[in-house]
Amino acid sequence: MTAIDLDVAQGFLVALLIGALVGVEREKNQTASGHRTIAGLRTFILLAQFGSLSAWVSLHHGGPTLFAVALVLVGLAVITGHVLESRMRPDAPGLSTEFAALTVFLLGGVVMYGYAEVAVALGILTSAVLAFKQPLHGMVARVATDDIYAVLKLLIASFIVLPLLPNRALDPLGVLNPYLLWLLVILISGLSLVGYVAVRLLGAAHGTVLTGFAGGLASSTAVSLGFARQSRSDPTSTGADALAAGILTAWTVMFVRVMVTIAIVNRELLPTLAKDFGVLALVTALLAGFFYLRGLRRRPVTASGDALAVRNPFNLVSAMQFALLFALVLVVVELTRRHAPEGGIYVVAAIAGLTEVDAITLSLAQQARETGAFEIATRAIGVAALANTLVKFLLVAVLGRGPLRPRLAVATAVLIAVWVLLGVMFS
Repeated sequence: MTAIDLDVAQGFLVALLIGALVGVEREKNQTASGHRTIAGLRTFILLAQFGSLSAWVSLHHGGPTLFAVALVLVGLAVITGHVLESRMRPDAPGLSTEFAALTVFLLGGVVMYGYAEVAVALGILTSAVLAFKQPLHGMVARVATDDIYAVLKLLIASFIVLPLLPNRALDPLGVLNPYLLWLLVILISGLSLVGYVAVRLLGAAHGTVLTGFAGGLASSTAVSLGFARQSRSDPTSTGADALAAGILTAWTVMFVRVMVTIAIVNRELLPTLAKDFGVLALVTALLAGFFYLRGLRRRPVTASGDALAVRNPFNLVSAMQFALLFALVLVVVELTRRHAPEGGIYVVAAIAGLTEVDAITLSLAQQARETGAFEIATRAIGVAALANTLVKFLLVAVLGRGPLRPRLAVATAVLIAVWVLLGVMFS
């Protein structure tokens, strides 16, 4: 009597579970819609079994041709079922179940060919795609044509333009490498695009904290500006608490975003920078939580739909402008390093931080990778972030109204005190 091969038995079991997972979702969908399709729970289990069995037989007896023939038979059965269903229900000729059936058959074969982990992951993904039909359709409905163009431009910039650029410095100072310049532009544009998509998908109606988090990925300055304007229409203490929580959440994301950028560009600099920026991010998050909880005790925290004026952050003109700005900062930083005392770097960082932090962060990270001056780079990036925070507070102070301004003044003062304390502690 031949002993049972436990590995083979486990493979068949995994294949059947994949079929059952997808089949349960299709069965529930049929129950909810009231319409039967070509396959339910039992059919998907049998499809997975057929796929795994034909793959196993092909491995040991029939060769790959047997599995190919089985796939053709399943394909013909699926096409026949789709044609019959289309005749009975001309208004619902979708192909989701049909392609799911073919996928389950193939996944059953993948298991027996020795890639069970991949098959399980793809089976879960298949079930999730089928189950999240409405959220996926809703997501597509929120995506504008300009957003699609922005993604396509980013892909063109990443996979067509970038490989064509020379990967060497072309200037006498040895700092302007077209390939690295464009690569960093893509990095910042990609992070901003992720934040923009988050704002579009989540919307501003889910609360100021959530909006501040998503908006901070795209532009913490835009969040500060938008909520400062909103404070004019809601000058109450409760509204000020909510708006302060949203703004401070965006500032927290800014500190985290700097650390993520450093981790990508110069990982060796991250431990030195994280001990400062980690504390600043934590303190800012605690301040945001304080104002959020205080406002939540009075009423739910909400934000109007026009609180944020965040536009799609990627277009070719803005990308070129950022590249030129970044190149200018690189040159100024290098000249300052060569001909000015150490304090000159901090002046450059403060001036660059008045508008945004990304360019100076990237240039200092790149310079630190070449020179090893991690402490100087960390302090200079901190100066840039502090200058940027002060500018955002001034926007709130000038454009905001009511109790929001003193709340942000207190929070800004706390951050400055923490920054000074960190400078003393780690000097």
